[in-house]
Amino acid sequence: MDPLSIPVTSQPRRGRHRAAQRPVLTRVTRAATGQAGVVTGRGAVIAAAGGGVLLSLIAPPAQAAPATELSTALAGKPVQGTLNATDLNTLTAKARESIAAANVVAVTPDAELRVEKAPVTVVSAAENEEYQRERAAEAEAEAAAQRGSAVVSIAMRYLGVPYVWGGTTPAGFDCSGFTSYVYAQVGIDLPRTSSAQRYAGTAVSWAEAQPGDMIWTPGHIAIYAGDGMQIEAPVPGKSVRYTSIWQSSPTFIRVG
Repeated sequence: MDPLSIPVTSQPRRGRHRAAQRPVLTRVTRAATGQAGVVTGRGAVIAAAGGGVLLSLIAPPAQAAPATELSTALAGKPVQGTLNATDLNTLTAKARESIAAANVVAVTPDAELRVEKAPVTVVSAAENEEYQRERAAEAEAEAAAQRGSAVVSIAMRYLGVPYVWGGTTPAGFDCSGFTSYVYAQVGIDLPRTSSAQRYAGTAVSWAEAQPGDMIWTPGHIAIYAGDGMQIEAPVPGKSVRYTSIWQSSPTFIRVG
């Protein structure tokens, strides 16, 4: 048979399937260049890196098809449609504007800026040396006052202890044994006799005397308590007592 006369039988064409379209969430993720996306089985969360924007697409549990609509707020109006790169960039820009505006501190036009300036004083080396000496003297005087207060406080604990010739303990004191024992408790070692204790420190006038200084007269020594009072181990037959200064022309001695 002539090939040209062979009837042509139309062959059924195979139906072509449309290429499966990527879900809208994938398109959104690819459109957001430089953005980070997290896709789950029930929806998508897209975080705009650095822009502070968080978009969330949630599909109902029974919905098999991907979400195709997104409601966003662009220029203050709800917009329906597929999220594209332009929309995402707009949201990112608006979020950045909001963050930047939140950090702005508003100041009234008539606000006044004032800068406080402290005076600067320049002193010579000699003046500084004198100042340092004064400060050292003040510190020493304060330490002496604290030490003297401690001496008086300790001495008052032994009121009523009997006088014992040669006594150096709370079982019995003589005058220099008493002062030696009290001062030892604040770290000051004194000679044993009253005549030696006379030269154990610096003599000061009555007007300069402070509590805790010693009061010396030939043959006797006591502790000055301030306000014309003293603490002493007086004579045999008596006890340590707190009494007014009875000695004539006493010498006040500061130790420590």
